[in-house]
Amino acid sequence: MENKRELFQVLTRRFGLLNKNCCSVGTVDISLVQSHILYEIDKQITPSMQQIAETIAMDITTFSRQIQTLIKMDLVKKTPSAADKRVYLLSLTVQGKFVATTIDVSMNEYLEEVFSHMNEFEKETVIRSIKLLNQAMSKSSVCCTPLI
Repeated sequence: MENKRELFQVLTRRFGLLNKNCCSVGTVDISLVQSHILYEIDKQITPSMQQIAETIAMDITTFSRQIQTLIKMDLVKKTPSAADKRVYLLSLTVQGKFVATTIDVSMNEYLEEVFSHMNEFEKETVIRSIKLLNQAMSKSSVCCTPLI
C-alpha cells in the first residue's frame, strides 16, 4: 500500500511549500502566506480583513501582523469601511497588483510546464482528483490541523 503521507511530503517539497520565500519579484521577497494573501485580495472585490483571514483560515491577530508587513512593503492598502468604521477593507496598491500578477503568471507558467509532461487524459485525471480531494477535505471535521 502506498504511503499517503510520503506522497504529500514529496508534493509539498516539490511545490516549494517549505521555502521561507516562495517568490521574489524584483527586490521584493514574498513568503508563501503573503502570496496567498495577495492572491485573495486580488481575487475578491474590496474584501474586509475578516473575509481574507477566514478565506485563508488564519487567526485575525496573525493575519493583522501579515497585513501590517504588506502595508510597510507598499503592497496592500487598508481603508476603513464607509458603512462601518470598525471594518477595514483591503486592496492592492499598484506595486501590490504588479507583484500579485507577476506571481500568478509565474505559477501558471510553472503549472503549465509541469502538466506538459502529461497527456490530456492524465492532466484531466490529476485535476479531477485534486478537485475531489479538495471537496473531501472541506467536509473533514479535522479541517486544517492534523490529529496528533
